[in-house]
Parts: sequence; structure tokens; C-alpha cells
Amino acid sequence: MTDQDVAAPQPPVRASSRRATLELVFVGLGALVVALSQSLLIPVLSILPAELDTSAGNVNWLLTSTLLAAAVSVPIMGRLGDMFGKRRLLLVAVGALVVGSLLTAVTDNIGLLIAGRAIQGCAAAAIPLGISLLAAVLPREKVGSAIALVSAMLGIGGALGLPIAGLVAENADFHVLFWITFGAGLIAFVGILAIVPEAPGRSGGRVDLVGSVLLAAGLICLLLPLSQSSAWGWGDSRIWILLAIAAVLIAVFGFSQMRIKDPLVDLRALGRRPIVLTNLASILFGFALFASFIGTASYVEAPESTGYGFGSSLLVGGLAMLPGGIAMLLLSPVAARLIERRGAPQTLALGAVIVAAGFLMRIVVHDSLWQVIVGSAIVGAGTGVGYAAMPALINAHTPGNEIAAANGLNSLFRSLGSSLASAIGGSILAANTVILGDIAAPSLSAYQQLFAICGGAAVVAAVLVLLIPHRPTSPGSH
Repeated sequence: MTDQDVAAPQPPVRASSRRATLELVFVGLGALVVALSQSLLIPVLSILPAELDTSAGNVNWLLTSTLLAAAVSVPIMGRLGDMFGKRRLLLVAVGALVVGSLLTAVTDNIGLLIAGRAIQGCAAAAIPLGISLLAAVLPREKVGSAIALVSAMLGIGGALGLPIAGLVAENADFHVLFWITFGAGLIAFVGILAIVPEAPGRSGGRVDLVGSVLLAAGLICLLLPLSQSSAWGWGDSRIWILLAIAAVLIAVFGFSQMRIKDPLVDLRALGRRPIVLTNLASILFGFALFASFIGTASYVEAPESTGYGFGSSLLVGGLAMLPGGIAMLLLSPVAARLIERRGAPQTLALGAVIVAAGFLMRIVVHDSLWQVIVGSAIVGAGTGVGYAAMPALINAHTPGNEIAAANGLNSLFRSLGSSLASAIGGSILAANTVILGDIAAPSLSAYQQLFAICGGAAVVAAVLVLLIPHRPTSPGSH
């Protein structure tokens, strides 16, 4: 396959300026609520065992079930979107969010809550599907900024989820969180159904059921031990057994994909150098962003006796992340213009350098709460720029009939980075503590180690993407 073959665009479905804005609003809202749902429970996890009369281990499955369902559904639904319609699968994804939110909003049963959260996890495919759909249906001049905004929603939703959850935790029942995602998700679903057209160029074909099962099993065996590493401990044999099984399953999956006519994942296209480097950078960005989440709210909420904390409330801890989310939102159109003028590789590298600068500030300047917030906001700004550039790179180097699958896999790599941050970051914070009476809290040096790793990861990401040649195509070339 030549570069010319890959770059050949699908003819977009043109829309008027006003209609295009509405299409972006509803697709963007769906992406925002999906991202919001993934982080919404983090600040309230500590109060849920008492609220639900269950163990902390059971409560942790409210996050784990969402993570696993998202990892499995994103690549599969992306491929199905290419085959049978991106809008159709986007509606399935947002519909899953609505159904899962309704179930979790009306029950206190831990089993049903976990099931509802798993259904919500299936909605994670809405972000790559939304990116791919808008690239096909919007006017060319609007595609770049639209893709940048929807891609940044993954970070914006995460940053907004923390203060919203803190506010609800201090003033209302936690079920309100799910009513929020239900209402907003329903609005997005109806808007997409009524306003957004289907993209042209469906590839059709047969669903690779064997590949789907192998990939799903491999991802579960990979991500489950990473998400449970803090609870199980790295010395637990279950972690290493599951990781070994994951390696075997993923290897068998790769072998199967090279031998069938309609593979779930086109490994030849995925193996192109620009795609490989972009996905590696995505892992590093996902790692840095999630580490910023876990290293900010808990940091400012820690008692002053730790030597670094400010004894802040859940609400203030969440609000500390809000400027980063606002920076992502405001910088998405700026990033789109940078992509047009300087190219996606340089834009992504710039975002990585900004992230590294933010973590450097977090290491050396932390005496006042405003300094921590500014450092976190710089990380958010860099992440927003980087997230805006990723789909532009993916779209420019992927065959037109595989755009949704490729963006889905890119989102999966971001999630893998977040899982690694949870596992590695959690281990670092747990291994280096200060004793405060009967409580052990992470030490300042533990946070500094985590931030140093994140800054180093961002620098590596910048170097990697500068190895990608710039192509004179717009982010919406497909």
C-alpha cells in the first residue's frame, strides 16, 4: 500500500455552517459525558463501602469493570463502525452510557452497580467513533478544530469529573452523579439521532468473531492485574500468571489477524512507522495525564503534617484539576491551527514538552496551593495540545476505510497508559510513606518520583513523534 493510497480521502457529506456546529455540539457532548463517567467515581470511592454496606475490594470493581469493558469495546466497536456505519455504532456507544447510567442511578446493589458501570464502559468507543464520524461529515474547514476538540474531551471530562464528584459528595447522594450522566447522555443521543448524518464509505465484510474473543480475553488478562496490582501486591502469583496468559493470547491474536481476509485489526497498517510512534506517544501521554489526576487531588487533600499537603476538602481537591480541563478546552482550536501550520508531529511534540515543563514545576515549586494548581494546569494544557494532534496523525496515515478502527486503537493505547499510571503510580505512592499517627500517607519524595517519571515519559514522547515525517495533509483529510 502506498502513501497515496492511504491519503486518498472519502468524499465528505457537506453540511451548512449552522448544522455543522450542531453536529459538533452533540457529538462533543457525547464524548464529554463518556469521559466524565470514567473519572466521576474516583473522589467518592472512599465513602462508598459505608454507603453500600460492602467491602472496599467490591467498590474498586466499580472502576475496574468500567476499565475492562472500555478496553474490550473500543477496538471492536471501532472496527464495526468502519464496517457498518460510524453513526450507527456511535449511537450504540452513547446508548450504552444512557442505559448504564440509569441502572447505576436507581440501585444500591453492588452487583447491579458493577454491571451498570461495565455497560457505561462500553460507551468509551464514543470518542474515537465521534472523531471518525466528524472527519467524514463536516465541511473540510471545520474538521481540524472539531477533531481537536472531541479528542481533548478525554482529558476535559476527566478534569471536570473530579470537582463535580467532590461537590456532589459534600452535598448530595452519590447517585446524583449517575443521574447527571444519564441526562446529558440522553440529550447527546437524541441530538446525534436527529442531526448527525451517517458517514459514507462503509467497508462491510464479516465480523471476525475469533479475533474479537482473542483480543477481548488478552486485554482483560493484561489490564486486570494492572488495575488490581495495588490490592493484590506485585508478589501475588495471579498478576504474573494473568500477564503471561495475556502475552500468549495477544500473540495468538496477532498470528490470526495476519491469516484472515477481513481481520479485526489491520496489523500491516497498524505497523506503519507513523502509527506505531503515535500509539507509543499515546501510551506515554495517557500515563502522564492519569498520574496528574492521582497526583493532584490526593496531594492537596493530604494533611499539612505530611509536609506538602494543604488539608483541602474533596471539592477543593477536585477544583484543583479544573484549570487543566479549561486549558484543554481553550487550546483545542489553537492546536488545530498549529497542526495546519506546523504539522501534527511538531504539535504533538510541543504538547509533550509543555507536559514535561508542568511536571518539572510540580517537582520544584509546591509551597502554595496556587503553585500546585498552575503546575497541574500546565500539564493539562500540554495534554490538550497533544491529544488534539493524535487523531490528525492517525487519520493522515490510515486507509480511509479503517479510520474508526485506527482511532479506536489509539484510544485504547491512551487507556493502557492510564492503567500503567494507576499500577506504577499506586505502587510508588504506597512504597514511600510518612506515618501520621495510625495512618500512612505518601511522602513528598514519592510524588516527586512519580512526577519525574511522568516528565521523562513526556520527553520520550516528544522525541518519538519528531521521528514522524510531516505530511502536507490537513487533520480532516479523510
